[in-house]
Amino acid sequence: MTKQQRINAFVKLGEQLQNQPGDLIQIMQVAQHKNPWYTINNVESALQAIISNLTFDKLNQWLLPYPDVNSAKYVGLILAGNIPLVGFHDILCVLVSGFKAKIKVSSDDAGLTHYILNKLQQIEPEFSQAVEIVDKLKDFDLVIATGSNNTSRYFDYYFGTKPHIIRRNRNSIAVISGQETSAQLRALGHDIFDYFGLGCRSVSKLLIPKDYSIAQFFEGIADFKTITEHFKYNNNYDYNKSIYLINGDKHFDNGFLLLKQDPRTASPLAVVYYEEYENISAVENTLQAQHENIQCIVSEIPLNVQSPVFHFGESQCPALDDYADGVNTLDFLFANQ
Repeated sequence: MTKQQRINAFVKLGEQLQNQPGDLIQIMQVAQHKNPWYTINNVESALQAIISNLTFDKLNQWLLPYPDVNSAKYVGLILAGNIPLVGFHDILCVLVSGFKAKIKVSSDDAGLTHYILNKLQQIEPEFSQAVEIVDKLKDFDLVIATGSNNTSRYFDYYFGTKPHIIRRNRNSIAVISGQETSAQLRALGHDIFDYFGLGCRSVSKLLIPKDYSIAQFFEGIADFKTITEHFKYNNNYDYNKSIYLINGDKHFDNGFLLLKQDPRTASPLAVVYYEEYENISAVENTLQAQHENIQCIVSEIPLNVQSPVFHFGESQCPALDDYADGVNTLDFLFANQ
């Protein structure tokens, strides 16, 4: 296949997904029973984030700097499953750039990745020669593995001799100025609650000005209170609330989210940590010091930091070149072709 054929196939995939054929609706209904975190709304959100990037103009511009190759090399992909189709960008990078993929999907995937790949192969049958779903990775040339800090040590041990990208735990941070409108705070609610806060792009910590009114923040996110109707989220909320009450830990509670002052970045589900700051220089110093643990930042304040910064409400809609952990996947692939 030529690069243009591969681009055209992914454009058609986006068009078909946009039309939501009946078999896709059925897959989404089954998925939420296999994995309760994969609600239909969450799967639809993940699909829309994917579809928005599968246009001719976006794909062509993204791939413009790279050559048209057909590599015989296999890229081993170990995909996460914390949110629906979280590994699609890696699959896209590998296949659209002319490599072959051996894919180990997460046990949490609920059939979504299989569905997408089957659709792609129906659109362009030549992809059938470039994709293999496996239970165990072997006979590959490069590897891209996504997991936790614990599994990354396993990945380092087994895959360290091959060219690799190994991703670990990261979280995202919001910077609040105190001057936000109610609409901006509501948009921030999406950064916190979309996908129940399970993604690496989900905000797990707030940086707030000293003496900031927590009530103002809670008022801004009030529309998200229905999240406790999801039993697994509510179980986590109840559990963490009980722990804080038993331990006498100071915290704020609006009935569906707990705020706790804590220097750490990664918070438990249904909890967001916060720290107070004196000035923006202090914010930038904090963010720079935690750069290796940050996936992205949401802020309406201009910031001089290494991590990518998004407006409120945009953290879960990355562009094609918003690479996980700041590592350019296409550069990695073409450097090892």
